[in-house]
Amino acid sequence: MEEVAGDVHSGIWQATPGKWRVEYAEGEFCHIFSAVSILSEDEGAAHTLRAGDFFAIRPGFRGCWEVVETTRKADAIKI
Repeated sequence: MEEVAGDVHSGIWQATPGKWRVEYAEGEFCHIFSAVSILSEDEGAAHTLRAGDFFAIRPGFRGCWEVVETTRKADAIKI
């Protein structure tokens, strides 16, 4: 499911285990439904994300997203 309302995009995202580099030009609000992922900032902080977690990613964030267990999340992105 995916929706766009003005400059806000929302949807469901799912990924299987792996690791990749991320750079966010926009801000994103997320809710993890299932799994374990690690979001690591270039500055060194690492955040372990689990089912039930809510968090926001600031515009300009740079780092790595690592899916440890298949992850499913809802997100809202201001574009």
